[in-house]
Amino acid sequence: MTDSFAGDEMACEDLVELVSDYLEDSLDPDTRTRVDLHLAECDGCSNYLQQFRSTISTLGRVTEEQLDVDFRDRLMTAFRNYR
Repeated sequence: MTDSFAGDEMACEDLVELVSDYLEDSLDPDTRTRVDLHLAECDGCSNYLQQFRSTISTLGRVTEEQLDVDFRDRLMTAFRNYR
């Protein structure tokens, strides 16, 4: 973790790393509170979270049969190679 994560203030980069855990409600209570406080103060991260939720919602409605096989393979490769 970065030094910014160690204090009370949360950096945008830290929130980005925690967004999946936040949405899955798997953060410890202190970290969740820090994320909530950051979201209340940061329009950019609030927008990022909303875009993440919209993406999940949209992709959740797509069936495997609806996905082009080549596109699915490229998407899976991108996720595997992330980081």
